[in-house]
Amino acid sequence: MPSSLLWAVDVYGRVYTLSTAGQCWELCKDAHLEFKRLTSVQQCCWGIAGDHQVYLYVHSSDVPIRYQEETYENQRWNPVDRFCEKLLPSDRWQWSDVTGLKHQPLDSFRLPSEHWEWEADWYVDENIDGEPTEKGGWTYAIDFPATYTKDKKWNSCVRRRRWIRYRRYKSRDTWAKIPSQDDGPLPDPFSDISAGGWEITDEPRGRLSLWAVSLQGKMWYREGIHHHNPEGSMWTEVTTPGEVVQISCGPSDLVWAVLWEGQLLVREGISRENPKGSSWVVVDSPSTEVGAIHVAVGINVVWAVTKDRKVWFRRGVNSHNPCGTGWIGMVGEMVMVNVGLNDQVWGISCEDRAVYIRQGVTSSELSGKTWRAIAVARDDDRSRSGSANSLASAGCFFSGEVRVQSQSSVMNDAESSSETERSQAAQSTSPTHADAMKRRIPKVTSDSFISELVSDKERKPGRDGRDDQEEGAPQEQDQESFPQETSIKLLSQSSSQLGARDSQWSNVDLEEAQPPLPAAASDTTETSSLSSVATYNLGMEEQYGVDEHPLWAWVSGGGCAVDSHTHLNWFSASTGVSSCVQSMSLSITPAQTAAWRKQIFEQLSERSKREMENFKHYEQAIEQSVWVKKGNMQWWRDWKPNKWIDVRFALEQFSGSDGNRDGILFIYYTFNDEKKYLHAFINEITVLVPVLNDTKHTFAIYTPERTKQRWPIRLTAATEQEMHDWLALLNLSCCDSRGIHGAPCKQAIWSTTCKGDIYVCEPAPNLEAVPYPLPCDQMFWRQIGGHLRLVESNSLGIVWGIGYDHTAWVYTGGYGGGFSQGLGSSTDNIHTQTDVKSIYIYENQRWNPVTGYSSRGLPTDRYMWSDVSGLQECTKASTKPPSPQWTWVSDWCIDYNTSGGTDREGWQYAADFPATYHGYKTMKDFVRRRRWARKCKITTTGPWLEVPPIALWDLTILPCSSQSSVEEVSLWGISNKGDVLCRIGVTQQSPAGTSWLHVGTDQPFKSISIGGGYQVWAIARDGSTFYRGSVSAQNPAGDCWYHIPSPPRQKLKQVSVGRTSVYVVDENSNLWYRQGLTPSYPQGSSWEHISNNVRRVSVGPLDQVWIIADKVQGSHSLSCGTVCHRVGVQPMEPKGQSWDYGIGGGWEHITIRGNSQEAPRIVMPVPAENTLEKKGRVAEEGGEGGGRTASISSVLCIKEEELNGNAVSC
Repeated sequence: MPSSLLWAVDVYGRVYTLSTAGQCWELCKDAHLEFKRLTSVQQCCWGIAGDHQVYLYVHSSDVPIRYQEETYENQRWNPVDRFCEKLLPSDRWQWSDVTGLKHQPLDSFRLPSEHWEWEADWYVDENIDGEPTEKGGWTYAIDFPATYTKDKKWNSCVRRRRWIRYRRYKSRDTWAKIPSQDDGPLPDPFSDISAGGWEITDEPRGRLSLWAVSLQGKMWYREGIHHHNPEGSMWTEVTTPGEVVQISCGPSDLVWAVLWEGQLLVREGISRENPKGSSWVVVDSPSTEVGAIHVAVGINVVWAVTKDRKVWFRRGVNSHNPCGTGWIGMVGEMVMVNVGLNDQVWGISCEDRAVYIRQGVTSSELSGKTWRAIAVARDDDRSRSGSANSLASAGCFFSGEVRVQSQSSVMNDAESSSETERSQAAQSTSPTHADAMKRRIPKVTSDSFISELVSDKERKPGRDGRDDQEEGAPQEQDQESFPQETSIKLLSQSSSQLGARDSQWSNVDLEEAQPPLPAAASDTTETSSLSSVATYNLGMEEQYGVDEHPLWAWVSGGGCAVDSHTHLNWFSASTGVSSCVQSMSLSITPAQTAAWRKQIFEQLSERSKREMENFKHYEQAIEQSVWVKKGNMQWWRDWKPNKWIDVRFALEQFSGSDGNRDGILFIYYTFNDEKKYLHAFINEITVLVPVLNDTKHTFAIYTPERTKQRWPIRLTAATEQEMHDWLALLNLSCCDSRGIHGAPCKQAIWSTTCKGDIYVCEPAPNLEAVPYPLPCDQMFWRQIGGHLRLVESNSLGIVWGIGYDHTAWVYTGGYGGGFSQGLGSSTDNIHTQTDVKSIYIYENQRWNPVTGYSSRGLPTDRYMWSDVSGLQECTKASTKPPSPQWTWVSDWCIDYNTSGGTDREGWQYAADFPATYHGYKTMKDFVRRRRWARKCKITTTGPWLEVPPIALWDLTILPCSSQSSVEEVSLWGISNKGDVLCRIGVTQQSPAGTSWLHVGTDQPFKSISIGGGYQVWAIARDGSTFYRGSVSAQNPAGDCWYHIPSPPRQKLKQVSVGRTSVYVVDENSNLWYRQGLTPSYPQGSSWEHISNNVRRVSVGPLDQVWIIADKVQGSHSLSCGTVCHRVGVQPMEPKGQSWDYGIGGGWEHITIRGNSQEAPRIVMPVPAENTLEKKGRVAEEGGEGGGRTASISSVLCIKEEELNGNAVSC
């Protein structure tokens, strides 16, 4: 990555640059002016100087900035003069532009400003479309306008030629003043400026947007800035709903501004055709107590600073939602912040005025992790004698008059004597006075204010006497009242520097920043448009001492390309930054550090050897290591009133000599002023679930007991990255405690949640044991990176998934990804994965006799903009993406594919809310609705590879045993259009297969499943059921479809086929079992109802039955989306006995089709008396024949089986 520049201004208005490849601040040599504000891009930098005028600094380059001026000379043929400049009255001008509508002779062209120069004189372009013309460059046509050619014909009555002249921009590597307005009102003096907009969608390359704010709170936009015209052409005023004090423009279409009252403005409607936007939206200040004073925007981020210097981050900001969703308070206090390329953030600390960079900023964690001070020296740092050049020695008493900027001001004799008196008086004060006199950092300077201060000083010479009387004040100079009652703070001095005879002018810190008004100044004026740092350097010598770091006023990183992988040398140089980290070892060289470490290591080694030598013969009692990780979070209190409370969160993990690792999770909280805690053992945690929403970064912790109650431990972290870090650590700890490492096994159970998260469970051997299976709530689920709607697998390790955008994905064999990237994650087989889903809202209307259908409903009606249930209000503006990981990728549009059909405008009609909707209007329809859709996108990582190009709706994989020797696995799918497909070439070595084979159908399908013996069942979109005949390994596509009658009055939606069982789910959430399946009659005979409230079913290779159930009773409420296991399923009892409830809710899909482990057979012990009796009878009858013995054995087996069955029913 080529180096780029970070720009900054110190409190004296000097401009510095810091290269990403450099290690020191370089003074901008041409900065003959003191600057207040800067805004930089990669090609140039804009600034506002002390005169409130705009200046431009363009970097030099091997490629010159040239602009081509052109004009056309037009002539017409007549019989007398031939071709000449005599044109018809209706013709175009003799000298015109290409259209002929604008008159532009050669002498009408002027240079835009003094920063341009002509390269040469006008010359004729003798080419047309790359081909040379005849001498003179003329092109001919029949008339104006027409198609011109280089050849002259007999009917060529007009001709023209193009004249060209180039002008070159010459003011490079220097500050060039932007010329004043030529036409229209002259803009007011500027106070803030911001450049951006070079990445607006479809924006031509080289375009740039420049926004400015004037002293009167008006906003201006610079027209015509592009690569060939870096200055732009003119200023255009942009109306605002209030007085603006500061503005920030991002690289794309984000523009935010700060109002005088502390509110923020967001510009909407910015596009290629309208780069100035169309309207403003007001956003409240991050804090309800104080208003905002500063805002900085990037591509997808917005940062703000309030009057109390707190820093805030705006979540949910993107090009489709420029207003974002909410504010998050960040650590640190800053004077200002700035966002650069890659959404990197810089700021100036309120405490030490050092430049800080936000570390850890990535595309997935835009808020970053921590602030780090940039500790590099300046290129002009050098040893200096005396203290007259330091910041504190630049006197704080006024006399004479203010001269031109950047020139020294000399005090008169009277003031010099006054200084001497002050010096003598200061020396008589206590020794602690020098330490108490802390220097103050200037904030605001105004020409008019300084002039009034000086004139007022000359009119009131008696103030020196008052200063002598009040010199004992230890901290600050007292504030004085001036004609405008402006509060002024003066720089304090140390006693050692008060005796300087030739004291220079210092910067003035003005609390009031607006033009002189007869109103008292107050602290609320920090939102003024002149809240920049003082920039009047009234001495040309260096203001900083040898050991002092620069005091910065402004920083701009709009052209600084820094990302999380960029190596920077900004944190090693020795400066005066008062950071606890960077202040360490400032005077220690690397050689000294190495020697010191070596010495300490040798001493520790000798001490350890000396202390352990006498105890070698002792046996170690305990050998274990313990480590603890702590943090601050919020916990959702389990009892009423339920609310979020602040807690201390700690993970204590330990390992013994046997290598086993375990841990305990502690949550410390306070209740009724009493400190309490709750805990959870790591080996009891069954699942960790992220619960992302607009306001908090929440995750849930389940244990077996809390799974039964449907009431997990819910915690929220301060940032999304912190939540992901904790989830990754806890997930790794849970896996370590259970001995689970690496990729999931081939027998694994896969599932997905309603949010698209993917979970996997390693099945225990006794999961399907009879009569005592492993309880479902004790299963441990770990998350796998990626985002899918459904997953299907088989016991050979072939796993496929389908995203919400119907893209097919195949499992690569890795593990981790997502938030686990780099921690408990495989280093290979992890790929980037994207998914797109649609968010739906409904527009509802009711008919009335006056206006017809309108948005005015009855008081009892649903919201006019709502979700599908009508119970929750969902407007276009209030509806947000599912979580901060999602971003909008489209605008709201009408969805014409709503179930039930729509009319031409997308409306569905019904008699009332709610009812059955249809796509046509009748006389009895008094309400109507239509569905609006908007797409959002997520980008994550996981062990998945895309299988292009067909979009799938459903898929199924042939279940088989893990010892199966099937060469090619049968995989069926249904496309998004309803076509049935069979995948060819799917093997263990090539799970993605090679190609699709289309299987003909009479109608579109929506669900399909293949079971043992190549039984293929499918469900059409109209709810009917079909069976595919003659499917085999040799004939993978089968021959024909057989229609199977559905259950009475039910439309089916999903089917799953096992070894000998077929289960279906209808649209009313009923679960049905197909009876009468035999090898000779695989279609079965009838349907039997098993259960209701079933969302989805999965039947395994051993006829195991697992479902996703709704309305499962918990301790607090009903839970939807719960994993349930059918227990008691046996060959003689394929329908099972009852349900065992597991993890939930929020689960969407589960597949058990990869678990082909045979459960261990448990033989119930037979009572001793019965055993002796049976043995006795066998012994007595044993001599009569072996047949009698065999019959008794078979009876015993039958009795044992019956006993097992009874135990299950109990």
